[in-house]
Amino acid sequence: MQTAPKKIVNAWAMYDWANSVYNLVITTTFFPIYFLAVTKKEEWANGESVPFLGQSFRNSSLYDYSLAVAYFLVAISYPVLTSIADSRGNKKSFLRFFCYMGAFGCSSLYFFDGSSLWIGIVGLIMGAMGYAGSLVFYNAYLPEIAYLPEIAAPADRDRISAKGYSMGYIGSVLLQIIGFALVVSMKGSEGEATRITFLLTGIWWFGFAQITFRGLPQVNRTELKKVNVLTDGFKEIGKVYREVKQMPVLKRFLRGFFFYSMGVQTVMLAATQFGSKVLGLPDTNLIITVVLIQLVAIAGAILMSRLSSRYGNLRVLMGVVFFWMLICLAAFGTVQFKEAGGSAEMPFYGLAIAVGLVMGGIQSLSRSTYSKLMPETKDTASYFTYYDFSEKVAIVLGLFAFGFIDERLGMKYSVLSLIVFFVIGMLWLYAAETRRRQAVAA
Repeated sequence: MQTAPKKIVNAWAMYDWANSVYNLVITTTFFPIYFLAVTKKEEWANGESVPFLGQSFRNSSLYDYSLAVAYFLVAISYPVLTSIADSRGNKKSFLRFFCYMGAFGCSSLYFFDGSSLWIGIVGLIMGAMGYAGSLVFYNAYLPEIAYLPEIAAPADRDRISAKGYSMGYIGSVLLQIIGFALVVSMKGSEGEATRITFLLTGIWWFGFAQITFRGLPQVNRTELKKVNVLTDGFKEIGKVYREVKQMPVLKRFLRGFFFYSMGVQTVMLAATQFGSKVLGLPDTNLIITVVLIQLVAIAGAILMSRLSSRYGNLRVLMGVVFFWMLICLAAFGTVQFKEAGGSAEMPFYGLAIAVGLVMGGIQSLSRSTYSKLMPETKDTASYFTYYDFSEKVAIVLGLFAFGFIDERLGMKYSVLSLIVFFVIGMLWLYAAETRRRQAVAA
């Protein structure tokens, strides 16, 4: 087994450059701030209670619930879509479909000015579905391109996985800077500048993805399997589940991954809301802070790759998860400090640097760890569907829990509650590392 030619590896990694602008601009900085601003109207209770579908929601909770719905729709559609793609070997076709859906959803947010919540929520859901839906086919390329040479041989997977994330952070930061420049230069028309940034996000995603689509080979199987797309995909998930149950290390790793993903993904999706709504930081400061997070994340992804080669993936992941627990405690302490009359600005910047250090690392290392632990198989899409299905269900549960606690107790307690997910996740990682050592000793 050998790593694919450099041209193919670069084409694969380029999709991270293309789609990461969604993750940064739409879910992390500009759109959360913009959504909270345009849905805060004095005629609604407390200025934050938003009427939608006959119910009243806190605007930050409605945002969390909308994202949770998007990821739920993606999760339940994964088995069906993968069944079609894996039976015909056309991963690239589905990668292209979800890319275009996400790019259109981002661009449509240009028309969201707060007068119609539906435009904003549907655009947000389309963007999230496009982003999450394309990743399962993108990730499935990491071990192999169907029956062609692998994208990454086992020894190179940590490095190449980190390369993809690093390119994503660089590309997204560039567009973030462009958006920030628009907001600063269009004083008095910040809302218009922000909506232009949404439009540019869709164009960027669509445009740079063409490099990926040209570089990755299209694999067409000569003998197509007859499948029932509504049932066979779920049967494949069940088959992978049964196979994973017979693999002690992989089984425990996936359980840990499920729980710590509930915490990691929720923090990443809700961090800007936390800084804006709970700490009351200016929007420009938040945007600059997120750029700082992305820059630190590049170094973090590379650092985790090197640490894993020295200490082992599972041990490094345990250390990173413990670090996430400290971040949640520090965030709660920052709110307490602000409520006591202190300034939350500098502590928040410290939290941002800490999040950036482990944000890229834990995603990159989780993906490469899974690709190392999974068995050799030609049905890589099925295995990565199972992986992504686990992550998306974790996001759904994490966001719903976060929004629910926010509605009833406040966002600072939502942040504190995430520690429970990290503790459970680390215990399962410890169990996986113990079984791994036992297997090596045997």
